[in-house]
Amino acid sequence: MPTSSRLYLNLYWHMHQPDYRDLSTGEYVLPWTYLHAMKDYSDMVYHLEQNPKARASFNFVPILLEQLVDYSEQFSQGKLRDPLLALLVEPDLSNISPEQCRLIVESCFKSHHEKMLSPFPHYQRLLQLFQLIEPIMVNNDFHYLSAQYKADLLVWYHLAWCGESLRRENSVVQHLMQKGVLFTLEERQQLLNVIASTIQGLIPRYKALMEKGQVELSTTPYYHPILPLLLDFTSTKDAMPDAPLPEHARYDDGVNRARAHIESARDYHQTLFGQVPKGMWPAEGAVSHAALSLLAEHGVQWAATGQGVLANSLVKSHLSADDKHQYLYQPYRVTNGKNDVMCFFRDDALSDKIGFEYAKMHSTDAVNDFMRALDEILAATPKGQCKVVSVILDGENAWEYYPYNGYYFLKELYQALANHSAITMTTFSDILKMQHTGQLPPAKILPQVAAGSWVYGTFSTWIGSQAKNLAWDLLCTAKKVYDQTINALPTAEQQACERQLAICEGSDWFWWFGDYNASDSVKSFDRLYRLNLINLYQLLNQPIPDNLHQPISQGGGNSENAGTMRRGQDA
Repeated sequence: MPTSSRLYLNLYWHMHQPDYRDLSTGEYVLPWTYLHAMKDYSDMVYHLEQNPKARASFNFVPILLEQLVDYSEQFSQGKLRDPLLALLVEPDLSNISPEQCRLIVESCFKSHHEKMLSPFPHYQRLLQLFQLIEPIMVNNDFHYLSAQYKADLLVWYHLAWCGESLRRENSVVQHLMQKGVLFTLEERQQLLNVIASTIQGLIPRYKALMEKGQVELSTTPYYHPILPLLLDFTSTKDAMPDAPLPEHARYDDGVNRARAHIESARDYHQTLFGQVPKGMWPAEGAVSHAALSLLAEHGVQWAATGQGVLANSLVKSHLSADDKHQYLYQPYRVTNGKNDVMCFFRDDALSDKIGFEYAKMHSTDAVNDFMRALDEILAATPKGQCKVVSVILDGENAWEYYPYNGYYFLKELYQALANHSAITMTTFSDILKMQHTGQLPPAKILPQVAAGSWVYGTFSTWIGSQAKNLAWDLLCTAKKVYDQTINALPTAEQQACERQLAICEGSDWFWWFGDYNASDSVKSFDRLYRLNLINLYQLLNQPIPDNLHQPISQGGGNSENAGTMRRGQDA
């Protein structure tokens, strides 16, 4: 045991995108997977490559990895099924359809204006030109937009989504940003080649850091479902006793559906990285005693969730949750009497500072504030004892709100952490190993688990409101039809139906339903969710219910960070 106090820091970045493909055509409906790949996934691995002393953990959702593999194959085969990416290298932009023109102008100004558009004068002027002519575009007539305008807009949109590491290291990106205007087809093709090589290199780069022991890689049930809700809608009541629930009492056969997501995630992760993952981040940190026990039954050694879940669980267990310094900074063992899983809990304040606050500060001030908070935890740690601090957050959506995609913040943060004499950057599996060898004391048992997520310690982001409950009822109805008809289909068709059902079970659709989210985002995800349900009915050769042609939610709010992230606790 150590003679002085020490902090073990688990810095855990969660990487996730839902399946943006229309499986009936193979076409991508939204471009967010490849855009985040060239900007965020590439930058995040770069920072660890640049600082070998730094250590962290990354969680990759399998359906995200599957799409990265799919994009890599598209580039190798020269057949692009993402319409926006294909337009980047379209030889004749003067003769594209009105629908393609609309896709360009509706997509290519969707960036955080302050950090991703206004810093680039040429890109800013393209927006100003569009704003001048938009009022006189009668019936969406795009004849004022020349082929060169479209080419330059497409190039600048993709340049804005290049990671800072690409801007600093890649000569093609540097040349195009310096040139600024009048991009040729050859230059657009060169940019596509940069995007292709970047995406194709991502999985090997992360795998290399994993094999060096610098990072730990974990997974999530395959299509990112809220496991406790698949198992039992009434688990919602643990943290939201008055919440209304869907009309359907349960999601039929939810236990087997949850098992399928867990098993397929473990297998796919092993296929790509050569190792069975030791840990899982349950989608949205959503846990219940039943869900954690199910993970343990499948050999999952550790999981993680939010601080609010721990506080609620301690109260449910008739234990004190008064002082987080006494209860938060340690993992707990959850057991069903036969299978155990170690559970780590997120420091909401520290995690949310990175996600929501530090983008507004100078990088050095932000890092100093973070280190000061860790030093305060260290000062409250009795001599000779250790605390385990878990900082867990979205690893992709925060950075567009930071200057330079968070480059200086992350660089300085890793340097400060790696060089601190009393802080050890570690991983969850390292903690388990230290407990096993006696370097750390054994974990306490958490007797009761109050079901909830990392967002407010509840499931309110996914269930309990009119729109979210309606989305669940649409899925439950489709699941009943699935169960009644699936066995009559040939094996290959059964597999296609099961895959389509699994996509519909993902958490993202329910996340976006709600008036607090922006209308454009709600509209996109609402349409895609209903399309996925429609595709399921078509694959089952069953009539499509009329209500799948009606929007579920309208949106209209102005959520923080465009609604892509939530805080662990109310600000």
